[in-house]
Order: sequence, then C-alpha cells, then structure tokens
Amino acid sequence: MDVYYFYTYSTAGWMALQAAPLLVSPTMIVTMLSPEVREPSTLEAYFSRCLGFSLVTIGVLTVLLTGSVPLSSRLSSAASTDPSDPKAPYALPTLTITLFFHAAHAFYTYAMWTQTSITSFALGTVFSGALAAIGLWCILFASSDGRISRKTGADKRTSGFPFKNAEADKRKGKKGM
Repeated sequence: MDVYYFYTYSTAGWMALQAAPLLVSPTMIVTMLSPEVREPSTLEAYFSRCLGFSLVTIGVLTVLLTGSVPLSSRLSSAASTDPSDPKAPYALPTLTITLFFHAAHAFYTYAMWTQTSITSFALGTVFSGALAAIGLWCILFASSDGRISRKTGADKRTSGFPFKNAEADKRKGKKGM
C-alpha cells in the first residue's frame, strides 16, 4: 500500500475511532470528565454527538477529497497527488489541513499528558504525532512530480555540490574531471 493511501485511510480511521465514544455514549464521556457521576445535560449530549459527527465527516471528506476513492465509474483511473490530475484537485490542500490538525492534536494531547500523566493522552500524542509525520512526508515527497531521468534513473534536480558524482561523469564520458 502506498504511504499516501495509508495516510488518508489512517486519518479517517483515527477520526472515526475518536468519534465512536462521542456518538455512542455521551454519558461515558461526561462520567470520565466530571468528578461526580451524573447524567449528561441535553447540551452536553448535543455537543458530544455533534463533535462525533464532525470527526466522522472530516474523515470521510479526507478520503474523498484526496482522491483515495475513485469517484468515476471507471476503475482503471487511479488517484494521484499530481496537481494537474482532475481526479484529485484538492489532494494537497486536504493533506495540508489534516497535517495541521494532527500536529495541533498531538501538541494538545502532549500538553495534557505532561499535566495529568494519563496514558490515553500519551497514546493520542503518539498516534497523532505519527500521522502528522506521515502527512508531512506525503506533502514533501509524495506530492512533487520528481524529475527522474529515464537513462540513469536519478533525480535530475540533484546537485553535485559539495561532492563530485564520479559515476555520472563516467557515464557522460567526462572521465578524470
């Protein structure tokens, strides 16, 4: 599986996993957050379920807008991150927004973990931090159209500075320079 697809599906899965307790049982969330055990108010249940639906919606939109799911009737058209690709025109902006979401979430859960030492915040930090790192990798490397030479298989944008590329010079016939 490509790292790009892994990132989009992992983002959707992580958001769905976070949304599940919010949707299923607002009572459990209020019980975990408040010092006394009580039923959630109508407003608390509304906000809990609204946040759960929002997380699921953002996860689904991430998968759709990045082109991971082909929206055409032909299965032969594969999704790519190429900006000129009409199948995924919003891939790079969606990746950027989800990267910022995961980075902010990792920072917040890390801050909460250092204050409270609760293990679930540490797990949130690890998962969101890993997804932020993968998202950054996808933006830096999976979204650029590399200039790969058909002859040598090397990237044409690389430079010989500060070291000389003796192997490439041999192929070009510039021996001894």
